[in-house]
Amino acid sequence: MILIILAVGGAMLAWYVSSRGFSAKTPPSSAEAYIARRLRRLAVPAHARDLQNPEPASPEALSEAMEHYADHCAICHGNDGSGRSHFGSGLYPPPPDMALADTQNLTDGELYYIVENGIRFTGMPGFGANPADEKDAATWKLVRFIRHLPKITDDEVALMTTMNPKSPMDLAKEERIKKFLQGEDVSPEDHRSQHHH
Repeated sequence: MILIILAVGGAMLAWYVSSRGFSAKTPPSSAEAYIARRLRRLAVPAHARDLQNPEPASPEALSEAMEHYADHCAICHGNDGSGRSHFGSGLYPPPPDMALADTQNLTDGELYYIVENGIRFTGMPGFGANPADEKDAATWKLVRFIRHLPKITDDEVALMTTMNPKSPMDLAKEERIKKFLQGEDVSPEDHRSQHHH
Protein backbone atom coordinates (compact mmCIF):
# COMPACT_ATOMS: atom_id res chain seq x y z
CA MET A 1 0.00 0.00 0.00
CA ILE A 2 2.80 2.41 0.90
CA LEU A 3 4.53 1.68 -2.42
CA ILE A 4 1.31 2.51 -4.29
CA ILE A 5 0.97 5.81 -2.41
CA LEU A 6 4.61 6.67 -3.15
CA ALA A 7 4.18 5.77 -6.82
CA VAL A 8 1.02 7.88 -7.13
CA GLY A 9 2.72 10.76 -5.28
CA GLY A 10 5.76 10.50 -7.55
CA ALA A 11 3.58 10.47 -10.66
CA MET A 12 1.68 13.54 -9.43
CA LEU A 13 4.95 15.35 -8.72
CA ALA A 14 6.31 14.44 -12.17
CA TRP A 15 3.10 15.70 -13.80
CA TYR A 16 3.22 18.93 -11.76
CA VAL A 17 6.86 19.62 -12.66
CA SER A 18 6.39 18.76 -16.34
CA SER A 19 3.33 21.00 -16.59
CA ARG A 20 5.00 23.99 -14.88
CA GLY A 21 8.68 23.51 -15.67
CA PHE A 22 11.46 24.94 -13.54
CA SER A 23 11.24 28.63 -14.45
CA ALA A 24 12.58 30.98 -11.79
CA LYS A 25 9.98 33.53 -12.88
CA THR A 26 6.98 31.44 -11.84
CA PRO A 27 5.82 32.49 -8.36
CA PRO A 28 6.20 29.68 -5.83
CA SER A 29 3.08 27.87 -4.76
CA SER A 30 2.03 28.12 -1.12
CA ALA A 31 3.42 24.61 -0.56
CA GLU A 32 6.78 25.60 -2.05
CA ALA A 33 6.88 28.80 0.04
CA TYR A 34 6.12 26.79 3.18
CA ILE A 35 8.86 24.26 2.36
CA ALA A 36 11.35 27.06 1.59
CA ARG A 37 10.71 28.69 4.98
CA ARG A 38 11.19 25.35 6.75
CA LEU A 39 14.38 24.65 4.80
CA ARG A 40 15.72 28.07 5.78
CA ARG A 41 15.13 27.13 9.40
CA LEU A 42 16.76 23.71 8.94
CA ALA A 43 19.78 25.25 7.17
CA VAL A 44 20.99 26.72 10.47
CA PRO A 45 22.64 24.37 12.98
CA ALA A 46 21.20 24.39 16.51
CA HIS A 47 24.31 25.95 18.10
CA ALA A 48 24.13 28.96 15.75
CA ARG A 49 20.56 29.81 16.78
CA ASP A 50 21.72 30.74 20.27
CA LEU A 51 24.53 33.11 19.20
CA GLN A 52 24.15 36.58 20.68
CA ASN A 53 24.97 39.75 18.73
CA PRO A 54 28.20 41.17 20.19
CA GLU A 55 27.84 44.46 18.28
CA PRO A 56 26.10 47.13 20.35
CA ALA A 57 23.09 48.87 18.86
CA SER A 58 24.29 52.36 17.96
CA PRO A 59 23.66 54.96 15.26
CA GLU A 60 27.24 54.38 14.01
CA ALA A 61 26.75 50.62 13.67
CA LEU A 62 23.43 51.16 11.89
CA SER A 63 25.00 53.68 9.49
CA GLU A 64 27.89 51.34 8.65
CA ALA A 65 25.51 48.43 8.15
CA MET A 66 23.19 50.51 5.96
CA GLU A 67 26.08 51.39 3.65
CA HIS A 68 27.26 47.75 3.58
CA TYR A 69 23.73 46.52 2.87
CA ALA A 70 23.16 49.09 0.08
CA ASP A 71 26.42 48.03 -1.57
CA HIS A 72 26.19 44.24 -1.15
CA CYS A 73 22.63 43.13 -0.35
CA ALA A 74 20.16 45.54 -1.93
CA ILE A 75 20.82 44.25 -5.43
CA CYS A 76 18.73 41.16 -4.55
CA HIS A 77 16.83 42.19 -1.41
CA GLY A 78 15.98 45.80 -2.37
CA ASN A 79 16.97 48.83 -0.31
CA ASP A 80 13.87 48.40 1.85
CA GLY A 81 14.43 44.65 2.36
CA SER A 82 11.23 43.74 0.49
CA GLY A 83 12.98 41.44 -2.00
CA ARG A 84 11.56 43.50 -4.85
CA SER A 85 14.54 44.24 -7.07
CA HIS A 86 15.61 43.53 -10.62
CA PHE A 87 17.75 40.56 -9.56
CA GLY A 88 15.46 39.44 -6.77
CA SER A 89 12.57 39.03 -9.17
CA GLY A 90 14.59 36.44 -11.12
CA LEU A 91 15.53 34.29 -8.12
CA TYR A 92 13.67 31.18 -7.07
CA PRO A 93 12.63 31.02 -4.40
CA PRO A 94 12.44 34.84 -4.36
CA PRO A 95 14.21 36.71 -1.57
CA PRO A 96 11.95 37.05 1.45
CA ASP A 97 10.54 40.37 2.63
CA MET A 98 12.92 40.78 5.54
CA ALA A 99 10.66 43.27 7.33
CA LEU A 100 8.03 40.56 7.83
CA ALA A 101 7.73 38.10 10.70
CA ASP A 102 9.18 35.14 8.76
CA THR A 103 12.58 36.85 8.91
CA GLN A 104 12.18 39.04 11.98
CA ASN A 105 11.26 36.02 14.12
CA LEU A 106 14.60 34.37 13.35
CA THR A 107 17.19 34.72 16.10
CA ASP A 108 20.21 37.00 15.66
CA GLY A 109 22.33 33.86 15.44
CA GLU A 110 20.18 32.45 12.64
CA LEU A 111 20.42 35.69 10.65
CA TYR A 112 24.17 35.84 11.18
CA TYR A 113 24.63 32.22 10.08
CA ILE A 114 22.52 32.71 6.94
CA VAL A 115 24.51 35.78 5.85
CA GLU A 116 27.85 34.10 6.59
CA ASN A 117 27.05 30.67 5.12
CA GLY A 118 24.16 31.12 2.69
CA ILE A 119 21.42 28.58 2.05
CA ARG A 120 21.74 25.78 -0.47
CA PHE A 121 19.25 25.54 -3.33
CA THR A 122 18.35 29.24 -3.06
CA GLY A 123 19.99 32.34 -4.47
CA MET A 124 21.44 33.22 -1.05
CA PRO A 125 25.24 32.90 -1.20
CA GLY A 126 27.49 32.62 1.83
CA PHE A 127 29.54 35.78 2.35
CA GLY A 128 31.72 34.67 5.25
CA ALA A 129 35.38 33.92 4.64
CA ASN A 130 35.40 31.17 7.24
CA PRO A 131 32.19 29.28 8.12
CA ALA A 132 33.48 28.57 11.65
CA ASP A 133 34.07 32.29 12.34
CA GLU A 134 31.37 33.74 14.58
CA LYS A 135 33.04 37.10 15.11
CA ASP A 136 32.60 39.01 11.83
CA ALA A 137 31.65 42.48 13.08
CA ALA A 138 30.33 43.64 9.68
CA THR A 139 27.88 40.72 9.54
CA TRP A 140 26.72 41.28 13.10
CA LYS A 141 26.08 44.94 12.22
CA LEU A 142 24.07 43.74 9.20
CA VAL A 143 21.94 41.74 11.62
CA ARG A 144 21.26 45.02 13.48
CA PHE A 145 20.26 46.61 10.17
CA ILE A 146 17.95 43.70 9.29
CA ARG A 147 16.22 44.30 12.64
CA HIS A 148 15.80 47.96 11.60
CA LEU A 149 14.09 47.15 8.27
CA PRO A 150 10.50 47.13 9.65
CA LYS A 151 11.07 50.76 10.72
CA ILE A 152 13.08 51.97 7.70
CA THR A 153 12.04 55.42 6.51
CA ASP A 154 11.60 56.73 2.98
CA ASP A 155 14.51 59.11 3.59
CA GLU A 156 16.78 56.20 4.54
CA VAL A 157 15.75 54.27 1.42
CA ALA A 158 16.48 57.36 -0.71
CA LEU A 159 19.90 57.74 0.95
CA MET A 160 20.69 54.09 0.27
CA THR A 161 19.92 54.61 -3.41
CA THR A 162 22.96 56.89 -3.54
CA MET A 163 25.06 54.09 -2.02
CA ASN A 164 24.00 51.36 -4.47
CA PRO A 165 26.71 50.17 -6.88
CA LYS A 166 26.64 51.67 -10.35
CA SER A 167 27.46 49.95 -13.62
CA PRO A 168 29.92 51.50 -16.09
CA MET A 169 26.87 52.46 -18.19
CA ASP A 170 25.29 54.26 -15.21
CA LEU A 171 28.54 56.10 -14.50
CA ALA A 172 28.86 57.16 -18.16
CA LYS A 173 25.28 58.43 -18.13
CA GLU A 174 25.96 60.46 -14.97
CA GLU A 175 29.08 61.91 -16.61
CA ARG A 176 27.07 62.93 -19.72
CA ILE A 177 24.45 64.62 -17.55
CA LYS A 178 27.17 66.41 -15.58
CA LYS A 179 28.80 67.65 -18.80
CA PHE A 180 25.43 68.79 -20.17
CA LEU A 181 24.59 70.69 -16.99
CA GLN A 182 27.99 72.39 -17.10
CA GLY A 183 27.25 73.55 -20.64
CA GLU A 184 29.71 71.22 -22.33
CA ASP A 185 28.90 69.73 -25.72
CA VAL A 186 27.90 66.07 -25.42
CA SER A 187 29.07 64.15 -28.49
CA PRO A 188 26.75 61.90 -30.52
CA GLU A 189 28.96 58.91 -29.62
CA ASP A 190 28.07 59.49 -25.97
CA HIS A 191 24.36 59.28 -26.81
CA ARG A 192 24.75 56.13 -28.88
CA SER A 193 26.81 54.33 -26.22
CA GLN A 194 23.88 54.35 -23.81
CA HIS A 195 21.83 52.13 -26.15
CA HIS A 196 24.31 49.25 -26.45
CA HIS A 197 23.45 46.00 -24.67
